[in-house]
Amino acid sequence: MSRDQDIQLEKDRARYGLLAVVVSNLAITAVAAFGVWRLNGNESVIIGVLTAAFTAVSSTTTAYLGIKAVSNTAKSMAAAASATPPAPTPATPAQRTP
Repeated sequence: MSRDQDIQLEKDRARYGLLAVVVSNLAITAVAAFGVWRLNGNESVIIGVLTAAFTAVSSTTTAYLGIKAVSNTAKSMAAAASATPPAPTPATPAQRTP
């Protein structure tokens, strides 16, 4: 694969990963809203539903952002390691004879 293809592949992964997170967050929000609507004012259960929905949304979003950050860091470290030439080994000094 060429470098342009690698860059395009990374863009596609980021785009579709973000799309998956947004769609799942919207689905969780829709289900929570439907659940709250159907509970007819039962406050203790509504609080439980909203807490679970908030936890699911924040966990999904945090997981995506964390994985993306680690992936970007690893990619930049690998690029820096391949671009840096190896350090020259120091020459051993000649031994002096008495």
